[in-house]
Amino acid sequence: MALSVGILGLGTVGSGVVQILLTPEGRSPLLQGVRIARVGVRDRQKTRPVALPPEIYTDDLESIVSDPSIDVVIEVMGGLEPARSLILKAIAHKKSVITANKAALSRFGDEIFTSAKEHGVYVMLEAAVAGGIPVIQTLKQSLGANRLSEVMGIINGTTNYILTQMQQRGESFDQALATAQALGYAEADPTADIDGLDAADKIAILASLAFGDRLRLEDIYCEGIRHITTPDMQYAQELGYTIKLLGIAKSTEIGIDVRVHPALIPSHSSLANIHGVTNAIRIVGDPLGEIVLSGPGAGSGATASAVVADLLNLIATKGGVFNPLMGCLHDGYAKISPIANLQTQYYLRAIARDVPGVIGEIGGVLGRQGVSIRTILQKDIHSNLADIVIMTQTVREGQFQEVVDEMRHLPEIESVPTVIRVVS
Repeated sequence: MALSVGILGLGTVGSGVVQILLTPEGRSPLLQGVRIARVGVRDRQKTRPVALPPEIYTDDLESIVSDPSIDVVIEVMGGLEPARSLILKAIAHKKSVITANKAALSRFGDEIFTSAKEHGVYVMLEAAVAGGIPVIQTLKQSLGANRLSEVMGIINGTTNYILTQMQQRGESFDQALATAQALGYAEADPTADIDGLDAADKIAILASLAFGDRLRLEDIYCEGIRHITTPDMQYAQELGYTIKLLGIAKSTEIGIDVRVHPALIPSHSSLANIHGVTNAIRIVGDPLGEIVLSGPGAGSGATASAVVADLLNLIATKGGVFNPLMGCLHDGYAKISPIANLQTQYYLRAIARDVPGVIGEIGGVLGRQGVSIRTILQKDIHSNLADIVIMTQTVREGQFQEVVDEMRHLPEIESVPTVIRVVS
């Protein structure tokens, strides 16, 4: 069935999409009927990596979303505006939208999906999370018979690359970040990646699909990896763990436990062995049990593959009955469990003066707060200072933060640079 598409943006992902659509041989036969009607760009004179007739290009992006001859709008320009406004205008003109824009979806998803439902069109978002890994379709359709209890994973390739370099090559955080930037894995301004903001956008989307309600981005606890050091990587390895930045969403009796932060995970676990820019997502449900999806989380090929997969679904439903499995069924907002209620184990590294009794003072703080120690290590560093590394038994987050505050006021403690939660 013929389908006319308009594309907003011709950067890395947009070019990848066009390349697939121009070479349909050997791919799904449904792609034979796709016609690229218009491509919206900022600069029409710029040399492009894909060959399209000059008249296809336009810098009038609104003309694409309002053109009655265009069936589907593919938004791969990124950013919040004008992407949000263009998506909403396309929907208002009864066009389905395919987007890779996790930032716009996580912040404006309520108005975008509400409008799509009102106008009877689809907003397809497979490319918005984990690149080429088909996790959105899996959550929306393939696992529909399951009662899901957990979605957890490595959903930012930049931070995973940095942590891998620190673990395997002993690079400092700054060195690993510089390498990631040199290779194009990290932006010149890496804030969204290394502060966990990109992962928060993605886990908000995954949690809403897994648990059936919308989430407010501001309710998600978010912590990045700037404070992770090479010694932390080494000590974690000595204790049998690996440090990864995780997006976590779990269903609990008091609400959705949803958060982004570095975590110590057992070195034998499936997620611990995901290296470089690869993404991986663990999903737990009943009756299925546990599955892990892994693959390339970004890049032209991976993301373009996800965009075109959504396009194929739209082609298959064109002119038919509205398919609720492809639409958004959410109306309300999920109740979020506060991070203070979290109960888990903790890794803590304190820099202490190497004097008699320091371990006793630390033990006294832990004892007064009722926190049990699982493991404690003392490592000499320099200038009469020592790293004191503690692994606790399970304790409530709020309770443990009181331990950290009290420990920082001990005269024997220079600093407490690292506190990391443990995830099994």
